[in-house]
Amino acid sequence: MSARLLSKEINQNTSKAVIGIFAPCDPRIDENSRDRCKNLVRNTAEQLSGAIKLPCGNVVEVVYSDILVDLEPQADMVAKQFLQAGVNILVCIPDTWSFPQLTTISLLSHFPKDIPINFTTGNSAARPGVVYTHATNGAIAQYGKLSHINIGAWPDKGQNPKMSTETLVALIDWCYAATTFQGLKGRRIVIFGHDSMGMETALPHVMETRNRFGIEITRLDMKLLSDMLQKQSYDKKEVEKLKNWLYSHGKERIELPTEKDEELLEKSLALYLIVRDIIKDLDAVGGGFMSQLEWGSDDRGIQLPVADIMESLFNSTFDHNGEKEVIPFATEADVQGLLTQLFMTWLSGGNPPLFMDFRKVYEKEDAAALAKDHGIKDLKNKKWIEKGFVDGVNSGSASFNWAASPGASEKEIMNKIQFPKAVDYFFYLGNSVHFKSPGEIKGVAARLSYSSLSGMFSMLWDEAETVELPAEVAQKVCDGANPTWPHTFVIPKYASMIEYKQYAPANHFHMTWDLKPARLQYWMDFVNVISLTPWAARPQFIEGKDRPLPLVYLLNGGEDLAKTKLAGK
Repeated sequence: MSARLLSKEINQNTSKAVIGIFAPCDPRIDENSRDRCKNLVRNTAEQLSGAIKLPCGNVVEVVYSDILVDLEPQADMVAKQFLQAGVNILVCIPDTWSFPQLTTISLLSHFPKDIPINFTTGNSAARPGVVYTHATNGAIAQYGKLSHINIGAWPDKGQNPKMSTETLVALIDWCYAATTFQGLKGRRIVIFGHDSMGMETALPHVMETRNRFGIEITRLDMKLLSDMLQKQSYDKKEVEKLKNWLYSHGKERIELPTEKDEELLEKSLALYLIVRDIIKDLDAVGGGFMSQLEWGSDDRGIQLPVADIMESLFNSTFDHNGEKEVIPFATEADVQGLLTQLFMTWLSGGNPPLFMDFRKVYEKEDAAALAKDHGIKDLKNKKWIEKGFVDGVNSGSASFNWAASPGASEKEIMNKIQFPKAVDYFFYLGNSVHFKSPGEIKGVAARLSYSSLSGMFSMLWDEAETVELPAEVAQKVCDGANPTWPHTFVIPKYASMIEYKQYAPANHFHMTWDLKPARLQYWMDFVNVISLTPWAARPQFIEGKDRPLPLVYLLNGGEDLAKTKLAGK
């Protein structure tokens, strides 16, 4: 046999997340029950199809097999069907009892050990698929593989059953986590410069990131960007288009006292186009820029304009060309911050991330003092007074979307943003971004961290919401930090303010709206990241919100110990 030369035409769907749905079945049961199993698989596939959205706007492909996995031969057939279709996420829908090792366990042997598998079943007794689920999940946990079960509901009778809404929602949450896990393998992020100002919480941990998440970190020197700006290696007409777009949203809110300032603005906009094209050429999914010291705030060098507008544009859902994919981007080359944003953007289906300094924590006594200073007497039902809040503020990477509530139009968002001159230690070169986020934006605030002691990543997180302060109080808070930067006032749901300020793993934290805790928890299971919620007020398990613990954790001393064992530590 001659060797075969492969085609240079690549299927662009290769290595993307693909969900495969199948059902085991007992070969001894009646034909009507077998047909019901096939219908359930088809219905599940139709319910899932189009439900899992990627940040780029595409949806995850869903395939299914109508071959019931009765015994080893059928397990091999379905596995090969799935391998040919590029399936890397498995959903098993048992509606009858069957034989674990002869069916799903045999099918699993065709795939890598880390392939996500979910058993979603109705809680029925007639043809007990739930019994199969417990038997198979137990067997898989015994040999140390992670699996998740979703004991939900669908009709016990009828030939065309569909799972309940609650069951489907739980499965969709799991699929988002599995898609984030598999979809980011082999992808890359681009970092310009090194960790800014020696902030080692921003270190890239190149090998650990590669081994744990399958993500490559392309490291480029900021000199490349400086040279491309000097050589004007960008489309000047597009720079003009971008500038005019910005002006169309309110030139009067852009501080440009001299002609030189307009030139600096144009350079900062050109920087966005340069970095955008580099990210596109590398097919990267995120980026980071050192910015400070060598770039723009070290007087030994030639200072260059700030990158605040560039960073905000990447983290936004639009630019001068209309709607676009969010490309998570971190200021100060904060790689662990970037990874936090990247994972949460994917888990939420593409929602814009917010990058913030963990600035002043206003405990409830501080908040009450602010209210007293401004003559605010009605203190009832004011969350910011009852609990306190955190002033989240940073000059860069503040997504424009966070200037308004989710769902706001581009015009509504941009009307709330100002572009003042950069602060003094950036030599006033270019423009910052300033807004105050509205209240009642709910999501998850989190931060990824790494420890060489354990050799593992962890994620400190809590549900959180934004709060809108009275105008005069908000201005006082802004003036006490950086009045020309974006400000988002955040209240954690379960963490007390003393816990929040004592347990912060870094000087930056990040928030994504409409991100459900279960999705984050499922994803941390897949990547074996330790979940940190050291808040005294948070229950260990919140029904209807948290994902149930995988059995493999329960059999091995609990989540943290099991994850340590799975990491080989």
